[in-house]
Amino acid sequence: MAQLTEAKRELKDDFGRRLNYVRISVTDRCNFRCTYCMPEEGVTCLSHSDILRYEDIMFLCGIFTKLGVGKFRFTGGEPLVRKGMVPFLKELKEAYPNIKTAITTNASLLRRYAPELAEASLHSINISLDTLDADKFKNVTRIGTIDEVLDGIRAAKSAGINNMKLNTVLIRGFNDHEITDLLLFARREGLLLRLIEFMPLEEEVWNKESFISGEEILSMLPDGASWVKNTNSSCEDGPAQYYFNEKTGDTIGIITAVSNHFCQSCNRLRVSAEGKLRTCLFNPKETELKELIIRRDGAALMEKILESVREKPRCWNDINTGNLHMSGIGG
Repeated sequence: MAQLTEAKRELKDDFGRRLNYVRISVTDRCNFRCTYCMPEEGVTCLSHSDILRYEDIMFLCGIFTKLGVGKFRFTGGEPLVRKGMVPFLKELKEAYPNIKTAITTNASLLRRYAPELAEASLHSINISLDTLDADKFKNVTRIGTIDEVLDGIRAAKSAGINNMKLNTVLIRGFNDHEITDLLLFARREGLLLRLIEFMPLEEEVWNKESFISGEEILSMLPDGASWVKNTNSSCEDGPAQYYFNEKTGDTIGIITAVSNHFCQSCNRLRVSAEGKLRTCLFNPKETELKELIIRRDGAALMEKILESVREKPRCWNDINTGNLHMSGIGG
């Protein structure tokens, strides 16, 4: 049974996993229209009245900190398209100085916000980038340009944000030939490259032929046998398995969400922009938290979270995933 241990204030599920990391979507809106995430037109976005206000998110984070959560990642859509996002991050860090705050972004707006994000003591930035090819980037995002992303990355570096990861979903026939270029780019820009298995979130987009397993990704890395697995990484470092290149000094992460999932060490929860708690990315069951948040009923909110965590599935393989849209869940 999920339990709140008074002495340690830890949130644990029925399988003994400690939940200490929460990803909160602040908006379902995005300035891109990536082909694997949302349609080009006809996107119906949540109204402002539907999503949690910043003061609501602040209250929710306070509750989670009492449950032992120490890291919050803010996602979307694209989190930086929401007005007031950066001041909110600064206020949150001032209110809870011991927590780690992070964002996942497409980097297109980093050039504008990087100095303020640095002032907000942001712990890390994950950048979603699947290709360095300008034409492919334009095609897959439908709107964006690679130059604004590269400018954003460099602006963040100039502002002093050094803990940045480059997240690339590897898809056969699309970007699998770019591994070396991505690795060289990451080395040059001081980023940690993580190659991610293509997950079956949207049935009309995913297919077996496009899927590349983590084992095959490892075999495709340049320098072959020079890559040595880092056995010291933990779930605190994220879901990736890390490999170190003894010849070049590079480190790379491979996220095997499909072929060798990491459910047994999962330490995360997700909250959608409208305040729905999801205990597993692939589990469509969600728990409504918004009403309790708006009422500022902290005790009831804690119990609701505990009750939901009690039902966190053992493994996503146990679930009929259906057709999930990341823009609605939070990337």
